Amino acid sequence: MAAFGFEQLSVWQKAIEFADLVYDVSETFPRVETFGLTSQLRRAAVSVSSNLAEGSGRGSKQGFSRFVEIAFGSVCEVVSQTHLAKRRGFVTEEQLSTVRAKGEELGKMMSGLRSSLTRN
Repeated sequence: MAAFGFEQLSVWQKAIEFADLVYDVSETFPRVETFGLTSQLRRAAVSVSSNLAEGSGRGSKQGFSRFVEIAFGSVCEVVSQTHLAKRRGFVTEEQLSTVRAKGEELGKMMSGLRSSLTRN
């Protein structure tokens, strides 16, 4: 089976792991949040890998760089929403710390990728 180029990117692989983590963390959210915070959090987490994949398919480094930027914004959304989930008692401090650490790791990887894409 031929691979898509994005499947070889370690940052995309980490983004998939990040989405898995978010799904696991949000698994125990109250049912009343199914169409609220649970859905919003999961969509933002899935958006990270999706934007990296879409950006890699763009015809230019500039286009790819823009999608990496959008993906980073989604990481920030996840972290922000996890803070709210912590305040509401849906996640523990440890879960929040894990999401933040994984988000920070992804952010650093994306920053490196953007730098490599924008170098002359």
